[in-house]
Amino acid sequence: MDYIPYNSRNELHKSPFGAVREGDTIVFKVVLPRSLQCSRVDLVIKSDKGDYTCHSMNWLSMEGENEEWWALGYTAKGADIYFYHFEYETPYGRTAIRHDGSFLGSLSGGRDDWQLSVYAKDFSTPDWLKGGLIYQIFPDRFYFSGEEKKNIPSGRKLRTDIFGEPEWIPTKEGKVLNNDYFQGDLKGITEKLPYIASLGVSCIYLNPIFEAQSNHRYDTADYSRIDPLLGTEKDFTTLCKKAEEYGISVILDGVFSHTGDDSIYFNKYGRYDSLGAYQSTESPYYKWYKFRKHPDDYHSWWGISILPEVIEETDEFIEFIAGEKGILRKWLSLGARGWRLDVADELPDKFLDALRIAVKSENKDAIVLGEVWEDASNKFAYGERRRYFGGKQLDSVMNYPFADAIISFIRSGRVEGFSEKIMTVLENYPKCCIDVLMNHIGTHDTMRAITALSGESCEYRDRYWQSGKKLTKEQYDKGVRLLKLASMIQYTLPGVPSLYYGDEAGMEGYKDPFNRFCYPWGRENKELIEFYKALGEMRKNCDCFREGEYRTLSAMLSCLAFERKGKKDKVLVIINRNEHEIDYYLPYEWHNAQCIFGREMQGDKAHLGALEGIILKK
Repeated sequence: MDYIPYNSRNELHKSPFGAVREGDTIVFKVVLPRSLQCSRVDLVIKSDKGDYTCHSMNWLSMEGENEEWWALGYTAKGADIYFYHFEYETPYGRTAIRHDGSFLGSLSGGRDDWQLSVYAKDFSTPDWLKGGLIYQIFPDRFYFSGEEKKNIPSGRKLRTDIFGEPEWIPTKEGKVLNNDYFQGDLKGITEKLPYIASLGVSCIYLNPIFEAQSNHRYDTADYSRIDPLLGTEKDFTTLCKKAEEYGISVILDGVFSHTGDDSIYFNKYGRYDSLGAYQSTESPYYKWYKFRKHPDDYHSWWGISILPEVIEETDEFIEFIAGEKGILRKWLSLGARGWRLDVADELPDKFLDALRIAVKSENKDAIVLGEVWEDASNKFAYGERRRYFGGKQLDSVMNYPFADAIISFIRSGRVEGFSEKIMTVLENYPKCCIDVLMNHIGTHDTMRAITALSGESCEYRDRYWQSGKKLTKEQYDKGVRLLKLASMIQYTLPGVPSLYYGDEAGMEGYKDPFNRFCYPWGRENKELIEFYKALGEMRKNCDCFREGEYRTLSAMLSCLAFERKGKKDKVLVIINRNEHEIDYYLPYEWHNAQCIFGREMQGDKAHLGALEGIILKK
């Protein structure tokens, strides 16, 4: 192995680990061979704004006879993303220490700088979500209370066959109408609160509930009104109050990058009495939209004409959403405890800044979670670096990097690379963001977790192939075992696990809309549900899942082991993805530890069956 002068994840080289607050001092140390006859070492650091600074390091000490340490205390002056490397001088010239796509430095130069995330000194995230559990509900497909629906907008098809497949075949004009509704409602969710609470849930995340003309409701028609099929404003406040009795908070889906064309604001088809932007340039909403040529030539989200794009920087739109009497504050005042922001990476800084001010002014403990699929700490979108985590925008994000790491490992059995994906997030994100990460392994935008783990790949396959596609009995049985392993990891990594409704009941399905069937009431996989209840109970009884540290012990030969360490306790998670049993020899401190999940063990090793996991506690 090449000589390693610097390891950004080892506190001997960088302390503290990971992101830091502005004003904090970071101690950097590099170690070099004495034979290089080094006369000078510099920390070279560049802010994302492009400002370079060079800081001379001090000779610190010898390590034996052959190595010498150089050190520097560096104080981060402002919230920003910084990139740094080291340069050293010898009689042979000046050389840089960088890395080659990892965290380990190279004397041969490397190609990449390390990232240093610095966030605002007053940045914090809500404590109430830490150590909790999120349950995501697609409202139309969860549970129908049976109450008669009134004032139903025209063009909707009501269905009662809850085990039927959602409609998806295009019309002759090539449109998928998404106008079939299974009548799930807010009262239905309220009725099922005892079941939700039994899973250990502390937060319900609702996909859009505002009036819209599609069953997914991402084409908002009226931000100020609950969709009639879901219920009333009173039903919403009742849900929030009843949920609170179970220790459960409710957060909403905010869709602010676009509206529906069939809405009060655009009113393309004249459904509403309002003067919509499509109808007149004199409309109070005209400035919201991006018209090339009024009325038919306008920008729409990803080219989907029913979703006209909003100009989020428009003062009138910001006031409507984030003003003192705006949409954000209204629903928070009625009981919501936060917002998940759809396509947050498509919302400009001006809008996100205003949104956070509005949310935190109404309720300082409200949460703001963003949909970002990549590393959110250094995301580059629309020509600029995003600053979600500086302390002025998001609290945290949906954690797609963790989801990818879990699904990839458990599906393939290849654990190499797992730790790198996890540690990159932990190194780049502020600790307060990490503690409230939304750790999902399936959502309304992805395949059902059990299908992703054990089904055939649907890549390059259309909806005709996906429709009606079920796992074989062999695939399903194996999928259940794989799902248990994936969930054990999901529930024990840093952050907050997010359970997509029905995954705990064994629901399967490929991509939209096949991942959006109704919850299978009466046909649940009861074995899985009991497993998830036990996982939820286990989380409640371990302090380390709230804000604890993470450390990988081993990741090789299809076996993963990692620790979580909190102020009061510590757990060891061991996952055997092999299709054969193994003996995992425990570190000395874990001999005779208490088994809190999985088969009982004693002594100096854990015996794990094929596709089996275990969680130990000290």
